[in-house]
Amino acid sequence: MHELQPPHFGWTINEWRTAYQTGQLTPDVLLSLAESYPQTDTAWIARASQAQLSEQLKALAERLESHNSDISQLPLYGVPFAIKDNIDAAGWPTTAACPEFAYTASEDATALARLRAAGAILMGKTNLDQFATGLVGTRSPYGAVPNSFNPDYVSGGSSSGSASVVARGLVAFSLGTDTAGSGRVPAGFNNIVGLKPTKGRLPNTGLVPACKTVDCISVFALTVADAQMVAGLAEGFDAADAYSRHNPGTAPVGFSAGLKLAVPDTLEFFGDSQNQAVFEQALHRLSDMGAEITRIDFTPFKALAEQLYYGPWVAERTAALSAMLDTRPGAINPVVRGIVESGLAYSACDAYRAEYLRATLSRQINEALAAFDALVVPTSATLRTQAEMAEEPVLYNSQFGFYTNFTNLADLSALAVPAGIRADGLPSGITFIAAAWHDTALARFGQRWQESLRLPLGATGRAMPAPTASLPVAPRGSVRVAVVGAHLTGMPLNRQLTQRDAVLVEQSLTAGDYRLYALPGTVPPKPGLVKSTSGAAIIVELWDIPLARFGEFVAEIPAPLGIGNLTLKDGRSVKGFICEPWAIEDALDITAFGGWRAYIASLQNA
Repeated sequence: MHELQPPHFGWTINEWRTAYQTGQLTPDVLLSLAESYPQTDTAWIARASQAQLSEQLKALAERLESHNSDISQLPLYGVPFAIKDNIDAAGWPTTAACPEFAYTASEDATALARLRAAGAILMGKTNLDQFATGLVGTRSPYGAVPNSFNPDYVSGGSSSGSASVVARGLVAFSLGTDTAGSGRVPAGFNNIVGLKPTKGRLPNTGLVPACKTVDCISVFALTVADAQMVAGLAEGFDAADAYSRHNPGTAPVGFSAGLKLAVPDTLEFFGDSQNQAVFEQALHRLSDMGAEITRIDFTPFKALAEQLYYGPWVAERTAALSAMLDTRPGAINPVVRGIVESGLAYSACDAYRAEYLRATLSRQINEALAAFDALVVPTSATLRTQAEMAEEPVLYNSQFGFYTNFTNLADLSALAVPAGIRADGLPSGITFIAAAWHDTALARFGQRWQESLRLPLGATGRAMPAPTASLPVAPRGSVRVAVVGAHLTGMPLNRQLTQRDAVLVEQSLTAGDYRLYALPGTVPPKPGLVKSTSGAAIIVELWDIPLARFGEFVAEIPAPLGIGNLTLKDGRSVKGFICEPWAIEDALDITAFGGWRAYIASLQNA
């Protein structure tokens, strides 16, 4: 574990922001932070020089001035971060952990540019398994990256350095990549969060490809909240990336009230009883949190996972490195070269057959998961020492990917989170996996999971921050709607929300200037909510409905009701049911009941 010296080692994004907003620190502190990094640390390939940092700090000051010196307009103002060295940063070499491959990037990768625009400061580029080929963190000429808890063990890869610098608190977050699990396995091995977004959510412009059709830029952070915040700032369509996608806005932004999780019917730990114990304990905790856990057939998941390295799909890596194989094959790590050269054995017909199989298995997997909020798996079945990895570099790498390799091929989203500390003091994690674009739902539950567990942050020994309150606004990709009557939980029209994957957020109150009426002749009975010069606070429920489903919902609302803007007691404005004034002329004023449920109960008790 890194010996913490500066008080800001291991800070979350919010702690950095608070320090700047209160004047406790200025961004110049990053100059001394960079000097405190150990020079022999193999997690780094390149560190920001004092000149590079000064240039970034000057640009940050200009950004702040353009926002009228309002730090709140720069959500990552002065927050230190790192990127994996297969991601371009203007003026920096990109090596992909191969010195002979290196080139100096002329532009920032799109995701990086968006984070810099939000105020983040790049502290360096991190080590990786060469050309992002491996889940181990040892296949680099810049040295193996040790586990942040015990240096005898591997860090996991390929995003080894990005995970390590976050786990030890050297930066607040980092970017990695994930093709076969590289954004999740190192998170599990280092007690941090690894967010693997839906393919195309974060653009790959400026990323050295491993498998271009399935590569994802991923995020490492100490907390789920930080990872989700960073992903939200880096995401968005980029026409320069042929695989970038628009979020269709149809996915739920939270898990269902009756939490349903799937688990593989047969679990494999390759003899690692300590990882098994942590996973079984995690399942007990999930049950205690109200989850209904169901075993499902893992056969199609396993079959698809095998395609990534043990079938024609490996030829995509061959295509990505064809120039290096033709001109400088000796510059490639022997294990990596062996994997990549194996793709030469397959024909175009083999590749098409592999794609047909991928599509079939992917369909089976997505259909199997449709009835559940998520699949929960061990992030890795096992953990190995560096000495063991040297003896069996391919076999043990394959074991690390047992629960990860299928994810991108099946177009799924995933979130790796800490799950516990093993008897030997090493961390172990679990991963929640769901359909494409369920990223926000995963993050909301992942935050709840992490806050319930309250493990120390990474390898810093620092305690988890205090739990955050309910989201003040609807997450991106959703609309927050206040319902007051027949759409409340358990009421006759509530299905119009649940069938559209809406998620209950909280019960709240309107501002004190509303009146509630029982509308005559409505079936089922409905109330009308009207703003008035005098009134009372009325009980409402707040639901987040997927943005693309909102129009369907509104289309079912009959006159005299409609959707307008409704003010809550705490001052928030949300969409909500309103009633045309003419409809209340013959209606019964039920404001005194304070809500629809109380009025309905009075009728039943009469």
